[in-house]
Amino acid sequence: MALKIYNTLSQKEELFTPQKDHSVTLYSCGPTVYGYVHIGNLRAQTFSDTLRRVLSYLGYEVTQVVNITDVDDKTIKGSQAEHIALLEFTKKYEGLFFRDTERMNILHPHITPRATEYIAEMIVLIEKLLEKGFAYRADDGIYFSIAKSNEYGKLARLEKRKENQARIINDEYDKESANDFALWKFYREEDGNVFWESPFEKGRPGWHIECSAMSMKNLGETIDIHTGGMDLIFPHHTNEIAQSEGITGKKFVSYWMHSGYMNMENEKMAKSLGNIITLDKVIEKGFFPLSYRYFLLGIHYRKPTNFNWEALGGAQNALEKLYARFLELGNINGTVNKELKEKFIKALEDDLNTPIALSMVWEVLDSNLSNEDKKTTLLDFDKVLGLGLEKITLALIPEEVKKLAEKREQARIQKKWAEADEIRQKIETLGYILEDTEKGPKIRPKT
Repeated sequence: MALKIYNTLSQKEELFTPQKDHSVTLYSCGPTVYGYVHIGNLRAQTFSDTLRRVLSYLGYEVTQVVNITDVDDKTIKGSQAEHIALLEFTKKYEGLFFRDTERMNILHPHITPRATEYIAEMIVLIEKLLEKGFAYRADDGIYFSIAKSNEYGKLARLEKRKENQARIINDEYDKESANDFALWKFYREEDGNVFWESPFEKGRPGWHIECSAMSMKNLGETIDIHTGGMDLIFPHHTNEIAQSEGITGKKFVSYWMHSGYMNMENEKMAKSLGNIITLDKVIEKGFFPLSYRYFLLGIHYRKPTNFNWEALGGAQNALEKLYARFLELGNINGTVNKELKEKFIKALEDDLNTPIALSMVWEVLDSNLSNEDKKTTLLDFDKVLGLGLEKITLALIPEEVKKLAEKREQARIQKKWAEADEIRQKIETLGYILEDTEKGPKIRPKT
């Protein structure tokens, strides 16, 4: 058995071979923290989490970095609109991001670097690009010359996608008069008090150089796997490759993996299009966050998908049935079934075929195994699936928690907001989450 994954760079499935036998370096593009993440963003994060879980399940030691982009045009404009300091603004949305990933049972990354903490490293990289002739100074900043990069665009197949080349000019951080992208933007009055001193001129970094600095500092000059959504292939990941390989002369990433779009009516979900759905909205409509995770597991990670509430409802019904049947298995553990585990691993090693892997859960439940062996096998599979089986007690919510929830609801009716918040916090200390939905409050265990 061997893991095969689709490499966006080669556009084919390849046998996965890390640089070190049992260690994997994994860099997953994180959020730009200027607003709530939407469920399209969470699809990319769930995919990266599933990949990490699969690698760990197969015996690799994984080091995962998820970066926080906390300085760019959007974060600066957002902080100015709210009349608060940039770092105060971005930390608020960073906290909301990790709140949502926790709700989705996404494992916390090993390292979560913030761009603003790596300015010195970025300056060093830009200096190297200037020294090597890959970068030049313009009136408004330091730019990378794509003409100097012999294989520029290889990830995005730009030679076959000429329509995308125009995007280089229109990219938020790119020079308007050329196809080159910004490494350092000189200070402008609209930046307010957001700037750093540098050998070039005071200013701030471009978007692309941030990830190169954070990945190299934490994972080395060559990464085993780099993940993100398909929308990042061009220009972001394309530019990451050009500048990183220009600096080191080495391959930047061995395997590029990208998750498909989450669409609304066949149009990509995006804040700029105003068609986003947040996880809060999912919860308000009476769905568990893990129902969305179940929904995603039923789709291959590379497949573009249209979101609809009916499909999410089907996922929630299936998850509730799974929980109910799991609870019927009792509390005594048995052993993992070897034959079923081999089939489960075979699906995972086929480019993370989670729809097949998820179907194995039902195969276990419908098998002739003892209840003890079923339970232990399901708990083993859930190390990858992340559906929270180890902690679910939906049918066994303690009376104390139920009574506290009722007391809180009365406090809310009486508009005693401070008392209601205090009760919610007490419920959380007992290991449960209280979620307010259109159908009333729902209690679920922390996962």
